[in-house]
Amino acid sequence: METIQIAQIQNIPIIINALKILATGLTAFVLAFLLTPIWTHILYVYKFGIKIKEKSVDGDHLTVINKLHAGKAGTPTMGGVIVWVSVLLLALASHYIFPFIAVFTDTNFIARLDFFKRSQVWLPLFALVTAGALGFLDDYMSVRGYGNNKGGGMRFAFRFWWLFVIAGVGAWWFYSKLGWDQIHIPAVGDFAIGWWYIPLFIFVILFSAISSNETDGLDGLNGGVLLIAFSSFTLMAFTQNKMDLASLCAAIAGALLAFLWFNIYPARFFMGDTGAISLGTTLGVIAMLTNSVPVFFVIVFIYVLESGSVAIQLLSKRFLGRKFFLAAPLHHHFEAKGWPEPKIVMRAWIFTALTALIGVVIGIFGMGIGIGK
Repeated sequence: METIQIAQIQNIPIIINALKILATGLTAFVLAFLLTPIWTHILYVYKFGIKIKEKSVDGDHLTVINKLHAGKAGTPTMGGVIVWVSVLLLALASHYIFPFIAVFTDTNFIARLDFFKRSQVWLPLFALVTAGALGFLDDYMSVRGYGNNKGGGMRFAFRFWWLFVIAGVGAWWFYSKLGWDQIHIPAVGDFAIGWWYIPLFIFVILFSAISSNETDGLDGLNGGVLLIAFSSFTLMAFTQNKMDLASLCAAIAGALLAFLWFNIYPARFFMGDTGAISLGTTLGVIAMLTNSVPVFFVIVFIYVLESGSVAIQLLSKRFLGRKFFLAAPLHHHFEAKGWPEPKIVMRAWIFTALTALIGVVIGIFGMGIGIGK
């Protein structure tokens, strides 16, 4: 009996941390859900609707995609603002407002919901807000027809370089300030790679951000993929005892769940670059914070397929003079083959759920964390 009581006492911190993460995710969902009608009203009133692209990155006319998505013209974009603004407000409230509520209500648990901690949250939150703000600017320019890009918006090269700067700042912070120079291979161990950690960090961030943007092409597609990915890293961070980072991941997942409520087919609004690029950038930073780069590529293996299809398409047209896919990224290829949009999205979610499950299992047990430890 005494042994059972001791075990129950030892489990109390774990239960409290789990409740903190769940409460944070639920609060983010409610906050984002309440903000959505307000932001949607603004988007519709000021006509922040998308324009269907006429040309691809390499300048070819997008005849197939234009025909398939003609009915989407005018649908408001920049819906991703709901996600990163909700998470930012919740993070600040947890640190500056919740402690006062805890004092007045004499409820210690509310004070425990604070997850705005420098060591785990500041850098991914910085990436989320910075990339979100720059993505918002790109979306605004695209909608209003501003910029050097045909049809409006920033050129791909310009977006690439400001993402490179964000990734470079993060890489420098990890390597120089935090002293990180190791990569973990599940079930094998840690390997010091020295200054090679910097280009690796930059590559992961750029891959995650650009792939997220490329996958954001169908109603709810990327939102569901990101929801599964951030939920997976919530569990990964929890098993590594990084509770504040787990809370941040849960907050993003909760806000994404509210976003998906309105974004599933037919979408009421689209995520836009302000959502796709910022969330992709943040996901990459979190993968580095949890030292789970190999697992990251397993969890979001669909990003590998989407970006890979774009690369193959460009190389095929450049060197073979013909298309390899009917359209790229890959989800547009299936559209061109006649698959209904909801079927493509649902199958992508199922595929991501399976790869995420495999990735989380590899990540947790590869770290040497198992049942009973």
